Amino acid sequence: MVKMAANGEKQQGHRHGIYKQKNKGHKHGKHRTKGEIERENKGRVSVTALTKKQRKEQKKMDRRHKANQLRRNKKDMVLTEKRRLGSRDGPPHLVAVVSLHGAVDAGAVTKLLRGEGAGGVVHQERVISGISDSFGMILPRFKQRFTFLNHSTANMHSLLDVAKIADSLVFVLDSTEGWDSYGDYCLSCLFAQGLPSHALVCQGVSDLLVKKRVESRRALSKITEIRFPDARIFPLDSEQDATLLLRHLGTQRQRKLGFRSRRSHLLAQHVTFKPNSPAEGTGGGPTGLGTLCVSGYVRGRPLRVDRLVHITGHGDFQLSQIDAPPDPLPLNLTTARTAKEGKEDVDMQDGGEDEAAVRVLMKADPSVRESLLAEAEVDPMDGEQTWPTESELLEAEEARKKKRVMKVPKGTSDYQATWIVDDDDEEENGEMDEESSDDDDDDMLDEAMDGDDDEENNSQEPGSGCVSEEEEEEEEEVCATERTGADQRYDEHIDEAAEEEGLKRYREARANEMFPDEVDTPLDMAARMRFQRYRGLKSFRSSPWDPMENLPPNYSRIFQFQSFERTRHRILAEAATEDEGAMVGWYVTLHIIDVPFSVMESVQSGRPLMLVSLLPHEQKMSVMHLLVRRHPSNTEPIKSKEELVFHCGFRRFRASPIFSQHTSADKHKMERFLMPDAPTVVSVYAPITFSPAGVLLFKQRNDGIQDLVATGSLLSCDPQRVVLKRIVLSGHPFKINRRSAVVRYMFFNRDDILWFKPVELRTKWGRRGHIKEALGTHGHMKCVFDNQLRSQDTVMMNLYKRVYPRWTYDPYVPSPLPWVKREGTVDMDDLEME
Repeated sequence: MVKMAANGEKQQGHRHGIYKQKNKGHKHGKHRTKGEIERENKGRVSVTALTKKQRKEQKKMDRRHKANQLRRNKKDMVLTEKRRLGSRDGPPHLVAVVSLHGAVDAGAVTKLLRGEGAGGVVHQERVISGISDSFGMILPRFKQRFTFLNHSTANMHSLLDVAKIADSLVFVLDSTEGWDSYGDYCLSCLFAQGLPSHALVCQGVSDLLVKKRVESRRALSKITEIRFPDARIFPLDSEQDATLLLRHLGTQRQRKLGFRSRRSHLLAQHVTFKPNSPAEGTGGGPTGLGTLCVSGYVRGRPLRVDRLVHITGHGDFQLSQIDAPPDPLPLNLTTARTAKEGKEDVDMQDGGEDEAAVRVLMKADPSVRESLLAEAEVDPMDGEQTWPTESELLEAEEARKKKRVMKVPKGTSDYQATWIVDDDDEEENGEMDEESSDDDDDDMLDEAMDGDDDEENNSQEPGSGCVSEEEEEEEEEVCATERTGADQRYDEHIDEAAEEEGLKRYREARANEMFPDEVDTPLDMAARMRFQRYRGLKSFRSSPWDPMENLPPNYSRIFQFQSFERTRHRILAEAATEDEGAMVGWYVTLHIIDVPFSVMESVQSGRPLMLVSLLPHEQKMSVMHLLVRRHPSNTEPIKSKEELVFHCGFRRFRASPIFSQHTSADKHKMERFLMPDAPTVVSVYAPITFSPAGVLLFKQRNDGIQDLVATGSLLSCDPQRVVLKRIVLSGHPFKINRRSAVVRYMFFNRDDILWFKPVELRTKWGRRGHIKEALGTHGHMKCVFDNQLRSQDTVMMNLYKRVYPRWTYDPYVPSPLPWVKREGTVDMDDLEME
């Protein structure tokens, strides 16, 4: 019953306040049941909890079915891509035959493959423009079509270009030696660039005795397992062996190369050149520009007409239209049988492509087509302009009041007199020019100082020049008569200038290895003037360095991404899902505008022509960083900022890079020489290229031969990567006390000591200190350290400045001469023996 108050109103219940004690619930050790959770939630649901619940409550069979579907889709995609190559819907299987030994003939291999006993039907001769030993073949038995080409390995550029675009490589080996030194050199370049699917072929095994065949095959397998551990060697002495090789090439697993599978590329099979008319504004004729019509099969990704194309070794160009001529190698069994019986002419080089109807697939829209702009437009007047301060205005007013008295010709006005320069002004201007010298001038000065030291060390004694001229002539005649004919022939092939340059570079590399980054303070110049661009760092790892400080003028010509990795992932994802343009496997004709006639001359000289469609932004210049490692076959010192030949993906160019250490810090130390035992980052001005891409570095000799220097891969594109050059100034402790010491020979005047006083000192034995005061005027200084010095210790000061590569980018690279082994190179067989 409800109790009523005396006045008849309902009594109010007690309500606890904010200080009510709340005891913890009993922990019974059990989890809440689903029913308890639902009762507490009272129908309220959370979106996040709902999705997690659905994912957790998914049945086991559903997860298994989903995994099976993903696995089946991936397998179907791989099988479809594999079956498309060489079929009716895909391009012909492109096979390049490469000889790895001078004693074997790759032409005998192609002759055996094109025989009727191999089961194929040769449908077209000279199918590749510029390569005589090339043919297209149809195999009705396997329902596949192939394109074979045999190109000479003497030209390394052509060999690398063919390997970039070939689906399979057939290496022809010698039955006893396998490959020679040049063949091993070719394999090193191919492995560094990216090796596609391959097969090993050997001829002459059937000519041996039955007992020696097994031994020969076993010895050859032992040689090849170094480069190809699990490869099978195919004998090729009969047409039956050729059939087995063709079957293996058509069914083997294809290796994916990242730099070509993400881009549309094409091997030219028919090339024509149409000069521009004089009305178009560009000079036509054999030396002017024109339209290059290139026909071939589209490979890799679909080809769009509004994208730029890069011709390997010649540059970037624009497309005007894409045509669809009839396929010169149709996979039609009826046509193949007719051609085999000899009832139909199959030579397509007599203009059959032009006589048939040609459809225009697409034309480029000038408003949508990508621009050839490679460098940013620089406005020389777009500099930072600040208003002068009051102190600067006062200094200018005082300088104006101070009139200079000088003799001028009669009748000279005041305005003309201001342009007359006397000797004092010339000295001041010379000092200002020295102060504004760039990094290259500092490097040249370092080299000059090192050269002076070498000349002093190599100078002759005073008494050595006392021989008369007649005696010298007699001695030369006697030496000349005593020389043998072999010595004379040997001396004729030696370039004395190259020998002196090599000796100088070797001494510099050895000095840098023994005393890294150490520089002598000049006696005829103040150190604060000589090293005015350098600064000290408290800690190389943690001290700040602004990447946007004092950038060179070349940085106004390049492009920079806000996030290179994010842009790269976005562009590659868009390229993977692209389905517009000429599809893979179509035989098309590309009309490339404003192409120089030198491209056609290159094709006429017998070199293959490669085309690749560039991704967005890949024609723009920036600072590219490549991670390379020194190749063991080359032992010559390679100096920083020395011109090298680069093979980066489909591009080939010349540039002068700088070397730096590969670390994860925000500052990276520059290396004066390419290190032989550590990975090195090579920074260079070059067009943007999205990784992955293989990198090869060559150095061209004076005689035109190019040596492989380093191999690696593309690292990143980052103009803000700080590369610091370090120099070390060294001094000798003259007097040593408990924690202080008097140091000399680091500087030679008092002003230099006061200028570099804030920079920290260190010693080779690990002591750290600083300059306390200057003693006298001859460069002696009192220094304080954290512990007592040893008498044999050396006091050092580290100074740093930021360096940049040289802008020497050149897309034209001359063809190398045939490779010759010399003293500067090491045979890989010799390394294996060691």
